[in-house]
Amino acid sequence: MLGLGFGIAVVIGGTIGVGILRTPGSVVARLGSEPLAIAVWVLGGLYALLGAFALAELGTMTPETGGYFAYARRAFGPAIGFAVGWCDLLVYCTALAYLSIAIGEFTGALAPRLAPHAKGIAIATLLFSALLQWSGLRISSWVQEIVSALKAVGFIGLAVACVTVRPLPPVPPFQVFLPFPPFQPSPPLLPLILAFQLVIGTYGGWYSAIYFTEEDTEPARHLPRALITGVLLLTFIYVAVNLAFMAVLPIGQLGSSDLPAADAAVVVFGSRAARLITLLSIVSLVGIINPLMMIATRVLFAIARDRRASSALTSVSRRGTPEAALAAITVAALALVATGTFDRLFAMVAVFVTGNYVAAMLSLIALRRREPEAPRPFRAWGYPWTVWIVLAVSAAFLAGAVAGDPWNSAAAAGLLAVSWPLWRALR
Repeated sequence: MLGLGFGIAVVIGGTIGVGILRTPGSVVARLGSEPLAIAVWVLGGLYALLGAFALAELGTMTPETGGYFAYARRAFGPAIGFAVGWCDLLVYCTALAYLSIAIGEFTGALAPRLAPHAKGIAIATLLFSALLQWSGLRISSWVQEIVSALKAVGFIGLAVACVTVRPLPPVPPFQVFLPFPPFQPSPPLLPLILAFQLVIGTYGGWYSAIYFTEEDTEPARHLPRALITGVLLLTFIYVAVNLAFMAVLPIGQLGSSDLPAADAAVVVFGSRAARLITLLSIVSLVGIINPLMMIATRVLFAIARDRRASSALTSVSRRGTPEAALAAITVAALALVATGTFDRLFAMVAVFVTGNYVAAMLSLIALRRREPEAPRPFRAWGYPWTVWIVLAVSAAFLAGAVAGDPWNSAAAAGLLAVSWPLWRALR
């Protein structure tokens, strides 16, 4: 069974990825101000923290496998729950395919002779992850804790090196703790919104612990601590990494860099540092694929158990692995990698992710009204204002995603509509 350590590890490991190595430059480019960029990263952490309060309440009052699916089913019935779970499955299968391909590409960059075999490496990565899950819950959770610790140490080490290895240029006394230019006028609203969207995307995955409450020894105690501690650690790491990049890269270079982590590493460690960043990227992606495989398997298991779709999909091995669900998820992800059809799905992921987040906030509001006396081991702090703030921001993101990409949003709506006949067929 799982505990608090795994909960924090899956939050860290399921979130920190290549995004933090790339996004800081894009955020600075849109805002034109380093202090404002730091403020946006802090606000992104606050947004995730408010969401953590809400999901901690939902997860402790409904400690079931399935995460968003379980909450929507309890709040709005099996049909809506199935639609939410269906969207979650599409998100995770697509992410598994995309991240596996990314590992293949990064491996090719690290070892050029392997570059022509990127797709084969992606398939091998998925098969290895499936084998790790098949070996049992204890081993896969142990590996996740180790990889998450390595990721956290790696990013914090990079930040410390940027600040300490290369002396900072002299600054006036009042800027000792602010090694970047004075605050600049605020940018127009649109660049600020775009920068915030990038930051929120980099925080994506902070809620990963909600999918494992049924396997937790004490979910009422562990889930809130895992979510809140995990988000606070993520915020600390992200802000520290951004400050480190700003300490060694001029604002113009930082804003124009496609991979500021590599540029900062070159300044600190020399021209061969790009290999270090590539290796850190691979470790980060491996640390994400493992929890994504675990989550996708459990979402499918929860849906099958609710629909009684197949006794095989609801079976769990003595090692704690839903083996049939694991096989189905692995085959789906392999098919997406082999055919390349995940490209279109990936363009729809933003709609599905944000839509499920909106559904979770609405689930909490509905359950507070319909089941006011239900046991709630943890109650969302600042309710209802905190939940309504998160709901409003999430709804705005969903509207922005639909307006910014209407064609793929329409395709996402079509895939969502497929869930209705599929749900009827599985009854």
